[in-house]
Amino acid sequence: MTTTPTTEALIAAADAHSAHTYAPLPVVVATADGAWMTDVEGRRYLDLLAGYSALNFGHGNRRLLDAAKAQLERVTLTSRAFHHDRFAAFCTELAALCGMETVLPMNTGTEAVETAVKTARKWGYRVKGVPDGIAKIVVAAGNFHGRTTTVISFSTDSAARADFGPYTPGFEIVPYGDLTALRSAVAENTVAVLLEPIQGEAGVRVPPAGYLRGVRELTRERDVLFVADEIQSGLGRTGRTFACEHEGVVPDVYVLGKALGGGIVPVSAVVSSRAVLGVFRPGEHGSTFGGNPLACAVALEVIAMLRSGEYQARATELGAHLHRELGALAGTGALTEVRGRGLWAGIDIAPAYGTGREVSERLMDRGVLVKDTHGPTIRLAPPLVISKEDLDWGLAQLRGVLSG
Repeated sequence: MTTTPTTEALIAAADAHSAHTYAPLPVVVATADGAWMTDVEGRRYLDLLAGYSALNFGHGNRRLLDAAKAQLERVTLTSRAFHHDRFAAFCTELAALCGMETVLPMNTGTEAVETAVKTARKWGYRVKGVPDGIAKIVVAAGNFHGRTTTVISFSTDSAARADFGPYTPGFEIVPYGDLTALRSAVAENTVAVLLEPIQGEAGVRVPPAGYLRGVRELTRERDVLFVADEIQSGLGRTGRTFACEHEGVVPDVYVLGKALGGGIVPVSAVVSSRAVLGVFRPGEHGSTFGGNPLACAVALEVIAMLRSGEYQARATELGAHLHRELGALAGTGALTEVRGRGLWAGIDIAPAYGTGREVSERLMDRGVLVKDTHGPTIRLAPPLVISKEDLDWGLAQLRGVLSG
């Protein structure tokens, strides 16, 4: 008779044989469905993180699984050396969803950000006429765009940067939400402003009203690309397809990922105009797995689901309820700040109630999974398919943890 390894044994084996780049909560998930996960010993947990928004449509979404299974029986990979029959539809439909013309598919979010950086620089040299080698991209403090060497070169997170230098030049960091500082930083050799419309890893930080409109106006005025990293904020999370829509803003470039793969396969993309992405020629950029048939099949179903508007509406309705409840909890003094938009929130735990990690562990003991960031902060990003009853149960557990 085969014995299923225990949580403790599996965690010990992982610690012994994997690099310690994460400090996960001590739970070992075996199965999942919708907004719920079950560990190897049969304990159920409500997932209020949704894979940092990669699982916007929940675990085991039947539409997405069916699309993946059907494609698995046909062809999964051709590389970009050949065409395949799902690629054109993927590019066409994603471009239309974004109101753009052209798609450059990749795999992970950080690959897409790297691609956007390369795109902006090449556009700056070939189209704007910036002298070779001096292009500058302006970014915001507190950003999280990934973990490659170039991307961490413009991070302000010491844990992400330490011991990985020398760093890639060509970036200037300004305070997030500060239009005056941004205006001062944009110069003749600036080719792009790269921003998260809402900063996720920083604790779901929403910029001041009018900030994104101001960025859009400034970048148009100065002939600079506005690159919006909507990897976490996009594809329904905030109640709109893209977070930029809350200010009626359309950037020059969308950077997408996470939910685009439905939590099944890694899918990312840079989406823009032909004038911008048209700077590339064959051989100048690419990815063996980028835009593969399996990825395209799943992403096409994601796009179709978003076109219904159902998930954006759920994020709006449940998000309003979430923020009302969190606001009431803040009124008790247990939370020092609540931020967010749609079905996405960052909450700062009052010091008397413990650190974000400690509260996350106590929630885990009550059957709720969340993740802390930057000390006192916890991020809440339930799958958009969560029921109001389950959301309320999760919030009740949070109130219980913070009632002492």
